Amino acid sequence: MRKLNHSLGMLCLLLLLVSCSATNRLTMGAVEPAPVYLSPEIQTIGILNRSMASEAHEGIDKIDRILSAEGMQLDAKGARAAVDALKHELGADDRFEAVVLIDSVTLERKGLGVFPATMDWDYVKELCDTYGVDVLFALEFYDTETQPSYQLTTRQLPNSFGIKVNVPYHRVTLNTLIKNGWRIYDPGQKIILDEFASQLPVSAVGEGLNPVKAIEAVVGREEAVKEQSKYLGNRYAWRTRPVRKRIARDYFVRGTQNFEIAKRRAQTGDWDGAARLWEQELDHPSRKVAGRACYNMAIINEINGDLEKAIEWASRSYTDYKNKEALRYMRMLNFRVAEQAELDRQLSR
Repeated sequence: MRKLNHSLGMLCLLLLLVSCSATNRLTMGAVEPAPVYLSPEIQTIGILNRSMASEAHEGIDKIDRILSAEGMQLDAKGARAAVDALKHELGADDRFEAVVLIDSVTLERKGLGVFPATMDWDYVKELCDTYGVDVLFALEFYDTETQPSYQLTTRQLPNSFGIKVNVPYHRVTLNTLIKNGWRIYDPGQKIILDEFASQLPVSAVGEGLNPVKAIEAVVGREEAVKEQSKYLGNRYAWRTRPVRKRIARDYFVRGTQNFEIAKRRAQTGDWDGAARLWEQELDHPSRKVAGRACYNMAIINEINGDLEKAIEWASRSYTDYKNKEALRYMRMLNFRVAEQAELDRQLSR
């Protein structure tokens, strides 16, 4: 009973704090620059799969496949699915004239699940000249590591007399981790434009009268690995494009009756109507109220896309009225201004 009363008390306190909060939260759309910038001069792209094992390390790959209960061709099929998806996604981008899959070149890598040494720049330039491309996207490594886990259960099965009896039954879960790494080579500048590694898990379950039968009963793992590998290829192509996101902001809803009414207007989507009420409080005799009004005017200007004006209002809220929240907000706005400048540079191609 004491624990119940304590829980109810904490819940009431939480509701009270929420109801008394001086701010509400809003979210708005924003666009951030692409993680990888490709200059306007880049018109043709080559894609190279470097992830195949070298002969010197083939034994290690075989041991790894056996220990991980992997199919002999799982890595090769997954890597192929990744580069095919990358080619398709980049090919759908009208910024590029052509995307070429370079699959007639055999290169070696030196390790499992780690980046190999970068290719020699003379060789990179030779490849680019041969295939008529400006840059090379390379799948530097691709590995799948599979760990089986077993669970012994029972199941009713008919015996030779047709009577159902409980028999031991094995369930195996194959947890496969896809590891991949990409680089972009720019032979003109002799720089690596990007180096990116990621991991993605895939699970599959099978059942049988013994562990071997349970593993044999696992279906769909290869297709699941290939589908996730396609996603990895698509995702890497997305790194060359601006990213749409949602950002959160807090605005003040308490201080005067105008703030209360503005809160309700904002909740219905009438942000301009709310701003007209905040504007009326800019010269309020209470410095706290006036500072909040300035802060909210920064919010409405950010909503309307005028970041410079938003910074002016946030600065006024902090410098003139010592609103500490405004200082934190100014840092967010300055970061958005820097992002917008980079985005404008990328979109000017």
